[in-house]
Amino acid sequence: MKTAGEVVREFWRLMATNDFHSVVAVLASDFVLEWPHSNERIRGGECFAQMNAEYPAHGRWQFTTNRFVEGDDEVVTEVAITDGVQSATAISFFTVEKGKITRLVEYWPEPYSAPPGREHFVEPIA
Repeated sequence: MKTAGEVVREFWRLMATNDFHSVVAVLASDFVLEWPHSNERIRGGECFAQMNAEYPAHGRWQFTTNRFVEGDDEVVTEVAITDGVQSATAISFFTVEKGKITRLVEYWPEPYSAPPGREHFVEPIA
């Protein structure tokens, strides 16, 4: 059986094909995705796939893994996502059981300007 890390790597590989229905292969039949920031839950791989297929895009989605932390049955990734116009970062917490992703909790943080008054403590990252 594949490790949790191998399953999640396959998830991101399949996402990068932009054939979102192919991703269902690594999702458990009782798969649940939660987006706490927007207070949304998606149940089932087919709903997940169709939501991604219908999401407005300006081109093919590209996924760049910036961080990958693997445990026995949990994986956390930081992935940069772009369609060439829109860009975002997803922080994703995967639970893997019996070679399938059963749960995904995902955060999509919005960038913001640093508040004034701490310039003498910090430097820009990029």
